Amino acid sequence: MNVLVVGNGQMGTVVYKELIERGDSVTIVPDLKRATEAATGQFDVLIDFSHPEGIESIVTFSKANQVPAVIATTGYTDAQFEWINSLSQEVPVLYSGNYSLGIILMERLVREAAHVLGSDFDIEIIEKHHHHKIDAPSGTAKMLLHAANEQLDYQVIYGREGICKRNEKEIAVHTIRGGSIVGEHEVLFAGADEILSIKHEALSKAIFAKGAIKGAQWLSDQAVGLYNMEDVLFGKKD
Repeated sequence: MNVLVVGNGQMGTVVYKELIERGDSVTIVPDLKRATEAATGQFDVLIDFSHPEGIESIVTFSKANQVPAVIATTGYTDAQFEWINSLSQEVPVLYSGNYSLGIILMERLVREAAHVLGSDFDIEIIEKHHHHKIDAPSGTAKMLLHAANEQLDYQVIYGREGICKRNEKEIAVHTIRGGSIVGEHEVLFAGADEILSIKHEALSKAIFAKGAIKGAQWLSDQAVGLYNMEDVLFGKKD
């Protein structure tokens, strides 16, 4: 593949190295606002690990050059998601809050557990990341929250403080930031006399790079539209 990587931070650099090791042709730029001269040529796919503020320039570039886009940045506002939606009307777009293959499977397991246990079990989500992470809760925690809550439609609360008795039909999300934690996510289903814990721990950033590259390979053969990693692993639903 001929790949344009946007974002030369930790994740972008890992993606770049993984692609080079595979023998792909790679151009890496910090963003598309300041580096459009370097981002020339015909690319098979764009992989974005940059910053939410860069989404407008990414959309403009992808539309102008008809380049499929793998969006791996998190922390978007609703207005910024509209940019992603508009891009998916002109080129294939893959968006996920996490590109770990284990997390994508975990998302499916959480959805099934919530369907079976949700009405009888309390649900809590805990996510942990390094102290440099800028958005909270993580995009992955939001994915897992959506999977757990899409059928239950419970009230969502973020953390607890003071006198705060748990209410019925609520899901709590808890965020921890510290040290060099790559990423840890746990969904607890706590019932009477039993607890089910579905947990994933990332041990390196390479897992996200490998997943994004797998998604990029898949996306390059898709029609115009908006896809997620479940589509990549399990096939798109009709």
